[in-house]
Amino acid sequence: MEFVAEQQAEDSISVETLEGKILIVDDDPVNIAIFEKILRQAGYHRIDSTIDPGAVRALYRNNGYDLIALDIHMPIWTGFDVLEQLRADNPTDYLPVLVLTSDTGVETQNRCLASGAKDFITKPFKKEEVLLRVHNILEVRLLHKQLKQQRDQLEEKVLERTQQLYNTQLKLIESLAKTAEYRDTGSGSHVARISQYVVILGRELGLSREECDLLQQASPMHDLGKIAIPDNVLLKCGNLDDDEWETVKAHSEIGAQILSAHDSRLMQVAATIARTHHERWDGRGYPAGLKGEEIPLFSRIVSVCDVFDALTSERPHREGWKVSRALNYLRENSGSQFDPNVVQSFERVIDQILLCRQADLETEGREKVLN
Repeated sequence: MEFVAEQQAEDSISVETLEGKILIVDDDPVNIAIFEKILRQAGYHRIDSTIDPGAVRALYRNNGYDLIALDIHMPIWTGFDVLEQLRADNPTDYLPVLVLTSDTGVETQNRCLASGAKDFITKPFKKEEVLLRVHNILEVRLLHKQLKQQRDQLEEKVLERTQQLYNTQLKLIESLAKTAEYRDTGSGSHVARISQYVVILGRELGLSREECDLLQQASPMHDLGKIAIPDNVLLKCGNLDDDEWETVKAHSEIGAQILSAHDSRLMQVAATIARTHHERWDGRGYPAGLKGEEIPLFSRIVSVCDVFDALTSERPHREGWKVSRALNYLRENSGSQFDPNVVQSFERVIDQILLCRQADLETEGREKVLN
């Protein structure tokens, strides 16, 4: 009967489980030798062992064993100590631990299971019991790994698709922003430069990488509302009368309304920038007359970068200013039109700004920045 039971145990082993990686942990080399012999005779061949329970944590982390045969009563480090470490390192993982013990007490067995062990074997080992219990744990472990792999692949596909949709959204946003800019300046390079300036300035102001990325993506849309301003007003070379000025000022609210129709964080941030980047530090801006830190920081950053690039760029009705003159304008209006801290930070990174601007102008085949 014993031979029949052993034969049935060996016959139940699948090819997949024989490829499982096994670690035997016991302070007695004799127990390790007996357990390993049973496994190898059945066809298991990916077997490691150690008499040092303190090494299990690193071994499991580096090798990802499919089963750990763990002695529970060992000096210095007990099996319970090892289980506690493994559970702390792998709180959501299926821990394939098979406890080896000569203690047949119910209290010990219950404690093993409560500590995260999946099964236990009493010493001395019985071949058929070892093979059946090892096979059962390996089957569950391998199924768990397959399900995890499928879940990871699905999550990867979802993330990939989400990124594709996000990239498409950014391209559409970029096209809209350039459409508005072409109507105003005849070139979409202004919004492209602004998106680079704000990152440089944002980093200097201590923004996180995520915040800088968001600012870079949202800032090109700050003047989107200009697509709704009539050409005879938007492109007028002379001074605007009161009615025309009110028409131009409306672009901030128009842009915000267009962008706020979507509930994504990017679009909401873009809508806020579009609405508030013409507010002034002293409260005399538009459309809401916000003052000081009532104005979102992103908008205060965009405001400085936008004005600097506009002043130093050529327009149909005027030549671009020299950099020194544009910087003087920012200084003179610091504390009134602009946030003083943002202006000071801008001056600290002006060399990076100019390098960025020069690279853009050279790409367009235009003249060097006027210093």
